[in-house]
This record gives sequence, structure tokens and C-alpha cells, in this order.
Amino acid sequence: MERLAAPELPPWLAAMLPFRRYGVRVNGRFFHVMESGPENGPAVLLLHGNPTWGFLWRKVALALEGSGLRLVMPDLLGLGLSDHPRDPGVHTLENHAAICGAWMDGLLPERFAIAAQDWGGPIALAAAAARPARVTGLVLGNTVVGPPREGFRPAFFHRFARWPVVPSIAFRLLGFPQRSLHLAQGDRSSIRGDVARAYRWPLAGLARNVAPLALARMVPDSAVHPSIEPLRRCQSFVEGFGGPIELVWGVRDPVLGRVIGWLEKLLPKARVTRTQAGHFLQEEVPAELAAAIRRVTR
Repeated sequence: MERLAAPELPPWLAAMLPFRRYGVRVNGRFFHVMESGPENGPAVLLLHGNPTWGFLWRKVALALEGSGLRLVMPDLLGLGLSDHPRDPGVHTLENHAAICGAWMDGLLPERFAIAAQDWGGPIALAAAAARPARVTGLVLGNTVVGPPREGFRPAFFHRFARWPVVPSIAFRLLGFPQRSLHLAQGDRSSIRGDVARAYRWPLAGLARNVAPLALARMVPDSAVHPSIEPLRRCQSFVEGFGGPIELVWGVRDPVLGRVIGWLEKLLPKARVTRTQAGHFLQEEVPAELAAAIRRVTR
């Protein structure tokens, strides 16, 4: 996969990201990628979710300096410095998984591990389900691995995303939720100042902020939602996975904090690390995530 020049960063942001950066094209769209560690080291795909970007993994990558691991941190379509299509219809789990599969095939070696959070979990797992023999280990944090259970009621955030009119004003005009990420944290001071600014910066303006609402609406609200089938493939893959699995969880996450109880039952062989972090646990417990990545890549 041909490497292209990466967009320039303002000095205040560049100072926070001391990594190799480049771009690639998949199906005619530009994607921004950051890397850390030796290019010939054991590879780990680090995938973020909504509405963040590869910046979310920076503390984990810095905690893994000297580990010999090659960490690959792409930005999802519509987020970070990747292309920002104006058509919300491009944001389906199938489409994001196909793009992730192209990264796996074009950027990663034959064998690699995955660390993922939020939508990064299902996107990476759906892509991995088509390449099961290539994945050596999984680290999952505050994400889901399958379709909702019977009787599932979406969190208020996802119910709100389907209201008429109001969500478009909140997401598109008022910069929700990227202006309030700290509210999902155990330690609200973990996303303040230039850190909070770094999450807002790539989504500034109506031409660039379609993805957050579209990704919120990717969460199933019925048994016939388009995300259900790829989520079933995710669950089948992870249940049958024979390699090491680590679950690192922020139990103070208002959206997914309680999901860990169900995942422990679904994946009884997984090693579980509970923390007092919130949803964006990379900002609060990078050392715990780094330790888990080290364990699955031994």
C-alpha cells in the first residue's frame, strides 16, 4: 500500500504526537495513519472509535516505547485527519470493516494483534473475522463484541441520536459530543485544555463533522438494523478465538461500563482488568492498556 504525505499539524498538536505519520488510499479515499516502534517489530493495530482519532492512543504508544512493538494507529473514515465524506450513508459497519480489512492487508504483516475501543472493537473484529488465522491476540476496552442481547435498551446517547431535528443541531452545529467528552470520564480532568482541543480540532465545521452522528446511528435499535449481521460475525470470531484476550475496562463509563459483566460470561478465558476510568480509558489508564498489549504479544 503506497504511503502518501500526511497533513501538517499545528505546532501545539504536533508536539503531542511524536510518531511517524503518513497517508494511504483505500477505494479512492485518503486515510491518515500514525506509527510507533520499529517497522519490522511485531505489529499491533490500535483502533479508536467515535468521535475520536488515533490521538486517543498516544499515551499507550508512549508507554510502549522500547517494547519492540510496531504500533499502527489509523484514523477511521470521517474522523481525525482521514477523509470526511459529507454523505452519512457511507458510515455502515460493513463499510468500515471493509476499509479496516484493507489496512490489515496493506499495512500489517501476516500476523498481528489488535487493541480496540468503542466502535474500533466491532470494526476491527468484523475485519478480523474474514482473516482469523492472522490475529495473534486481542485487547478490548469499553467496546462491544456482538449484537445486543434480548431486551437491550440503547443508552440515552444513542436514543438521543435518533430523535428528529434536535440531534442534527447538537451534533452538526454545536459540536456534540466532542465538546463534552470529559463527561464520560472517571476523571473529568483527563480531557481538558489542549487534549480536549485536539479532539475538537479535526471535526471543526459543518463540512467535517458528519461522522459523529452517523456513527452513533450505527448502533442497533432493532433486530433488523444493518449492523446486526456484522456484529454476529464479530461475536462468532471472538468466541472461537484461540489466542490470548485481555479486557481492560473503565467501569465509570456511563455508556458501556456495565458491559464488562456480560463479556466475562461470554469470554470466560479472557483476563479482565477493571479500572475506575471512564469511556475513553486510554486517557486515564494507558499503563494498564500497555501492559495488556505486552501480555498478548509475548
